[in-house]
Amino acid sequence: MKRALITGISGQDGSYLAELLLEKGYEVHGLVHGSTDRRFDRLEPILDRITLYPGDLLDEHSLIGVLRGSAPDEIYNLAAMSSVAESWKLAVATAEYTAIGVTRILEGIRQVCPEARFYQASSSEMFGRARETPQTERTPFYPRSPYGVAKVYGHFITVNYRESFGLHASSGILFNHESPRRGEAFVTRRISRGVASIKLGLSDELVLGNLDVRRDWGYAKEYVEAMWLILQQDDADDYVIGTGVSHSVRDLVDAAFACVDLKADDHVRIDPELARPADIEELVADPAKAGERLGWEPQVSFEEVVEMMVREDLDALAQR
Repeated sequence: MKRALITGISGQDGSYLAELLLEKGYEVHGLVHGSTDRRFDRLEPILDRITLYPGDLLDEHSLIGVLRGSAPDEIYNLAAMSSVAESWKLAVATAEYTAIGVTRILEGIRQVCPEARFYQASSSEMFGRARETPQTERTPFYPRSPYGVAKVYGHFITVNYRESFGLHASSGILFNHESPRRGEAFVTRRISRGVASIKLGLSDELVLGNLDVRRDWGYAKEYVEAMWLILQQDDADDYVIGTGVSHSVRDLVDAAFACVDLKADDHVRIDPELARPADIEELVADPAKAGERLGWEPQVSFEEVVEMMVREDLDALAQR
């Protein structure tokens, strides 16, 4: 039985990945920030089948202890300050967790379990003001937020440990991926929750910032399968994971309101103060390498993901 350690296991991607690995017969271990006694809603159905460890990406000693305790064959580093918008308010913390935290994990692996395979959650935000469209593994990075800058560091330190120490260390450059488990700090969830609230008569408007930016949105549950496939390859490498299709925030808003037979123009108000200091106009993946080498292709459409989220929020709000 293979053992896997997932940092950030309580998040959207971590919970889906834990479920996938359990289905594949893995022994699953997870690192969580702070106490293991608190509620982990996304993990509730599988809590009795996984082992959780308290730890902190700022504390190398605790990371080494978790690595020794879990003795993993595979390590998936999904822990980070994950909100682009919040990274502007918490720029230093973002650098510590999302950038330097990767180095602490890699150092721990080098000391404790150098034969283990390591996955780093890189991000399309690293491309920022993209030099070409669509973006491939060879597209230069030009990050436009503290989050994007930190992810570039995490990406390149992973490459450095792979090339300098021979670690089986790979990165998945994941484009935006959503699900009903997405946190409420993200614009996609604010939209789905806001639309559900309006449909149920709990509010009458949805306030948003820039509706013109375009992103490549996929389904998180499919993207964690790509993570697993990346670590099954004989040679470590980096892969762009996305759908190859971009949509605007306005498209997402329209799709969400269409799910409840309402019109966005009747309920959306634009507040320029919500726009980011330096936004990115468009990001869209070229996932050809993942298709050719991993055999991975997305199946769930943009519209299906949006509907999933709206339906989940309708159910949740109706039960309050």
